Order: sequence, then C-alpha cells, then structure tokens
Amino acid sequence: MKLIFKFNLVLLILFAIGIGVTAYLTRDLLERNAREEVYENAKLLIDSALAVREYTNRNIAHLLETQIRYDFRPEMVAAYSANEVLRNLREANPEYKQFIYREATLNPTNPANKAVDWESDIVNAFRNGTIKPLLSGERDTPNGRMLFVAKALKAGQTCLRCHNTAEQAPPTMIAKYGSAGGFGWKVDEIVAAQIIQVPKAVALARAEATFRVFMASFISVLIVIALTLNLLLWWMFIRPVTRISALADRISLGEVEAPDFVARSRDEIGRLAESLSRMRRSLVQAIRMLEA
Repeated sequence: MKLIFKFNLVLLILFAIGIGVTAYLTRDLLERNAREEVYENAKLLIDSALAVREYTNRNIAHLLETQIRYDFRPEMVAAYSANEVLRNLREANPEYKQFIYREATLNPTNPANKAVDWESDIVNAFRNGTIKPLLSGERDTPNGRMLFVAKALKAGQTCLRCHNTAEQAPPTMIAKYGSAGGFGWKVDEIVAAQIIQVPKAVALARAEATFRVFMASFISVLIVIALTLNLLLWWMFIRPVTRISALADRISLGEVEAPDFVARSRDEIGRLAESLSRMRRSLVQAIRMLEA
C-alpha cells in the first residue's frame, strides 16, 4: 500500500469524524438560534403593536369622538389599528407572512377577539401572576408544532370609554357589536394577551438553509486542505523519497557510478540523501580496494 494512499485513508477517516461531529453540533446550535431569532422577531412585532395602540389612543381616538356618535369607526380602537398594521406588514414583507398576531381577550366586544381555550389559560395565568408578563414557548396544533410569544395586555384609562358599562358605551358601538360582552373592565386589569404564533417549520427551514450553506463551505474548505496536503506530501516527501529509492535500487544492483541525489534542503530528506551518497562512495572505495 503506497504512502499517499495510507495518508489519504487516515485523512478521510479524520475528516469524516470531523464532519459528523461538526454537523451534529452545528445543526443543534443553528436550530436553537433560529428559534431564538423567531422569538425576538415576535417580541419586536408585539412591541410594534403596542406602539401602534399607544399612538391610536393618544392621537387618533379623540379625533373621532364626534363622528362616533353617528357612525362607529373601528380605526379609533387600538386593537383594530394594531391588527391592521401588522396585517399590512405581513402582506408587504414575506419574512413575516407566517407570523400570526392576535389580541386574545377574555371578555371582548368583538367576538372575533374571544380567547380560545389555550389562550384563556395564558391570560388567566397572567392575571393570577403564575407566569411572567412575557411568555414564549411551543405548542402542538392540528397543523403542526407552533412557536408562540405572549404578552399580558392591561386595560388603560382610554379603554373605559367603550368598555366601562354598556350604558356609557357609544350607542353606535352597541349597534354594531351588541351589549353581550366587552364591559366591566377596570384600569390596569389584565384583560387580554398579545399573542404571536409562528410555525416551528419556519425556524427549522431557516436553520436548515444556514446549515446547508455552512456545511457546504466547511466541506469545500476541507477538500482544499486535503488537496493542498496531498500536493505538499508529494512535493516534499514522496517525490524525493521515490528518487532516493530509485537511486538506492541502482546502487544495490551494482551501478556504483550512478549520480548522487542532490538535495537542497537541510531536513531529514536532505540528510538521507547525504547518507546515501556517503554509502555509495564508501561502497566504491571498498570495491576498488578489493580489486587491488
């Protein structure tokens, strides 16, 4: 078995072990980072929705107080504005297309905002103080595993303009949504939760794309290293050793007049060439002494 074949066999085994270990560690790290990236993006969207709510309550709602007496305008409702802004963001930016935003409310005016079972559990946990006001995690759904971020939502003073009592609520709002729900709220009471859901497949797809690029780059670097090492092995060791071996064969067959192998280097190969040259000269002298 030739030296270069042995070298490449060992190199292949080492590279295979390195690629396997790197792939295992990198995939897990990239998946965790992708989940954290999704969580951070979801938190950013929740904060953006809060900013829209605050802007609506401070700058928009009072401008429509006169008009609401004749025609209820949902634009004055902070929840409506937040949902519309994030819906437009999802439609305009494919990166956020699968980020689903809801303001799950225990006692909403609009039935579309009614919290379902698992959302009600989160809101009640916020109200009871059993979990922190900001929660992230995973849940199983019929459509697959979902990542979610939830943040407690408190009623502010402006909310009581519509959610104090049915008698004090704008008549146009009652005409639109009825008086069955959405009343009896109190200032600073946790009444809802902002919830963003994202399919876990989104995070896994991002991690997989990054993993493929990284592993392709890593393997390409290893291939370049292997080719470079093979070239260096051939140039620095195999080529001179092959020539020295050929010269030694000629000397062993009696060709004592064979030219010396000239090595410019001062390393082990160079010393081997010098030793072979001395051995050839000693052999020539011994033969001449015997002939004399």
